[in-house]
Amino acid sequence: MSIFSKAIVFLTLGLAACLPLAAQSPLTQILQPAAPASTSSKASDQLGRDTPYGTVYGFLQAAQSGEYSIAAQYLQMSPARRQAEGDALAMKLNITMNRAFAGSLRPSRQPEGAPQEDVPAGRQKLGTMSAGDVDAELELVRVTDPSVGKIWLISADTLSKVPELYDQVEARQVESRLPRWMVKHQLAGMPLWQWFALLLLIPVAAAAAWLLLVLLQIPLRWWARKHGDAAQVHWRSVSAPAWLLAGTLVHRILSSYLGVPLLPWHYYKQVTAVAVIVGALWILWRVIRWFLQRMQSRAFALGHSGTGSLMLLGERMIKAVVFLIAVFLIFSVLGFNMSTALAGVGILTLAVGFGAQKSIENLFGGVFVLGDEVIRVGDVCKFGDRTGTVEDIGLRSTRVRTEERTLLAIPNGTVATINIENLSRRDKILFKTVLGLHVDTSAEHLRNVLSEIRGVLSGHEKIEKNTMRVRLTELAATAINVELVCYVLTRDFDEFAAVREDLLLRIMSFVEDSGTRLASPSQTLYLSGDPGPGKDKIKAAVKNVTSLQSSTDRAQSEPAVRNQKSVTGENAGKDD
Repeated sequence: MSIFSKAIVFLTLGLAACLPLAAQSPLTQILQPAAPASTSSKASDQLGRDTPYGTVYGFLQAAQSGEYSIAAQYLQMSPARRQAEGDALAMKLNITMNRAFAGSLRPSRQPEGAPQEDVPAGRQKLGTMSAGDVDAELELVRVTDPSVGKIWLISADTLSKVPELYDQVEARQVESRLPRWMVKHQLAGMPLWQWFALLLLIPVAAAAAWLLLVLLQIPLRWWARKHGDAAQVHWRSVSAPAWLLAGTLVHRILSSYLGVPLLPWHYYKQVTAVAVIVGALWILWRVIRWFLQRMQSRAFALGHSGTGSLMLLGERMIKAVVFLIAVFLIFSVLGFNMSTALAGVGILTLAVGFGAQKSIENLFGGVFVLGDEVIRVGDVCKFGDRTGTVEDIGLRSTRVRTEERTLLAIPNGTVATINIENLSRRDKILFKTVLGLHVDTSAEHLRNVLSEIRGVLSGHEKIEKNTMRVRLTELAATAINVELVCYVLTRDFDEFAAVREDLLLRIMSFVEDSGTRLASPSQTLYLSGDPGPGKDKIKAAVKNVTSLQSSTDRAQSEPAVRNQKSVTGENAGKDD
């Protein structure tokens, strides 16, 4: 379905929404809020005249339904005059209000009314009725009824001007030029010709809005050619909501000339106001998203990955805020008391704050993680004993794709407190291993192996030269252990694995060429029939050990003899 068709469907549904609203059962039973408890013993008014709101909407509802005898009960006049002229005056007032009223149809819901400047207590001014050169204030007055107490009525001053206003309105009627059946038959309080006119204005408003947007694109395209395609892309992102907003405003302007009855016009304005709010906030959201995405791209281009990731989280939070604003504005337009709703939201926020401490902790944990730039989307990290790639940092959790290809969700509060190893931030990768050579390896062979390993590492372009270390570390019972430690100058683990494989294969090759071999787990078993070393070798070893012992004894005794002789010579000199 094209955007044009969607706009037509939306406006059609919006206009159709006026029908059930306008055809409600008595309005005072639906829209009138519960009256506060009264200390008076008198019963409440069954017609809902306790408040200005109930009086105005009760009169319009009754008059629109053709029940003029009930509508006359909302007029300030004597019982005798109401009996004689009430129905006709109520009919004239209804027609006059529908076609000549200008003002706000949102009277107070309080029994005492709303304070107004230069208006005495007990009176309420709602607007002005104008036709030709005749003007009159639509005014309510609070009077005392013997049976129900204080009630609001349409004032006698207003009623005195109604016949003259009605004559002026009738002289300017459009219905006199239309077919009789279109004027006579009504639907939800509106003549059929007005329904047809509203429906026909939908494609007219859509076409006018489209033409207006096309004209606006001319300077935008010039700007886009001069400064790149960013402005053009931005305009395309808001073209659909802009069309909805412009079409709704044009339709409302054109409909104002149709003279729609006051009560259906009130509901029509509510529907179009909702469409305007949706369109305006839709445009706002598209602009904010475009701006945040642009800032995110710039942050990633400058290497500020944490800021870029924080934009993702900010985008989701702003989206939630915009949605809440739209809900509050729509309910306010529909006539709900938002002060009570805001108080309820405050209490609910406190309750949620106490009941969802973990969720709030996770939310701020995500902000801190992104703000500190500890991790970012795409990083390979180790969270405790699990390793994986960060796929998303949300409002509640961080999602990680593990090495087993499972999806691990870690609460952001936990991420902010645990130790995280960001493997993607390594500037080089450590290569550390222990080579176990066979125990039969001679010292000469070992020196040759160590020299060859050092030569291989020194000649490799990916090995850091000043930190490499190749040392004999242990003469164990099963192997001669050589420790090899160096850094591979790469951040890519696949490249590191290739370098490691190449080094190990080359080491295996020259270890085998040197005449030795790598150790393998084994044990040497000596059988009892083994003759052991020869007797000649045993006698030579004993003789060698005895000779070494005698040399050691003589070396230790010679200093003692020399010291004794020196002491004896000194004593003889003293005797002389």
